[in-house]
Amino acid sequence: MNSNQHIVSLHQQARVALRALDVLEDSASRTLFVVDESNKLVGSLTDGDIRRGLLGGLEISDPIAGFMNTNFKFLKKSDYNLDQIKAFKKSDISLVPLIGEDFHLLDILDLKKTQTKLPLTALIMAGGKGERLKPLTDVTPKPMLKVGDKPIIEHNIDRLIAYGIKDIYISVKYLKEQIIDHFGDGQVKGVNIHYIEEEEPLGTIGALGFIEHVEYKDILVMNSDLLTNIDFEDFYNFYKEGGADMALASVPYHVTIPYAVLETAGNLISSFSEKPSYTYYSNGGIYLLKVELKNNFNKGSFFNATDLMDQIIAGSTTKLIHYPLLGYWLDIGKHNDLMKAQEDIKHIKL
Repeated sequence: MNSNQHIVSLHQQARVALRALDVLEDSASRTLFVVDESNKLVGSLTDGDIRRGLLGGLEISDPIAGFMNTNFKFLKKSDYNLDQIKAFKKSDISLVPLIGEDFHLLDILDLKKTQTKLPLTALIMAGGKGERLKPLTDVTPKPMLKVGDKPIIEHNIDRLIAYGIKDIYISVKYLKEQIIDHFGDGQVKGVNIHYIEEEEPLGTIGALGFIEHVEYKDILVMNSDLLTNIDFEDFYNFYKEGGADMALASVPYHVTIPYAVLETAGNLISSFSEKPSYTYYSNGGIYLLKVELKNNFNKGSFFNATDLMDQIIAGSTTKLIHYPLLGYWLDIGKHNDLMKAQEDIKHIKL
């Protein structure tokens, strides 16, 4: 959504606002937000507000200030919560302004297109060579291999955007120019994309050390070669409710033993299970963690997410939890995986 088309100046005439409303094709988004000369949000305006003003004796040439509604709904960046957004959706409020200090207008959320507004920055790891996908990756970096009509990494970026994440870092190295040229600074998608250019491999989470200024206390880190429909909001709520320092999305892996399994103590059999099934959990390559954990390793050093996990497990005051990912998930590491992704994309909703 182009937020500018929903913004009008306090001092313009009501006829200007009426023309602006007429341009908006979607009836659900026929709302304008009124700002003063310092971009402070001072009101909202709909067709109904203008109609009521005219019935009350105002003229179409009068300033918008006389027509606008000053009792508008909003989210304040410093203290909003996800329950507020759910309440707006339940009330069929589709456009919500996001404000900073002194009611400075920062953004307009379109809740018809955005699931929510997660208070997160994201880091996508996209520097690997994709050796197992040669010769495809001889000329194309693995994240840029297409699944359906767009690159693997773009599916992930679009999903982050759908959950209101607008500050995205991408760690790049191998054939990095193709990724940078494709996404640029992110303005085409309405987000801010920054690049961390690895001179030497940094592992699966080492690039985090190069992120100097983050708006939020938590960050989402994920591999770029995943195809998934993970519910990032549910993942985030699970992480916060668990009071954890770090949470990883885990993928259930079921194993069925085709024989009876014996429980033994030396030569003595204490019990047995006939063809038992076991569920194990593997690392899904998607993490939520406190930004401050980047202080656990040196900037520019090779560091894997598993190294950080070992540190947290060993610590007496830190907590690591796992979030069972029950939706679709596929790690595209080999040719067979890519073939499966090309078929699955026809049937799943990302």
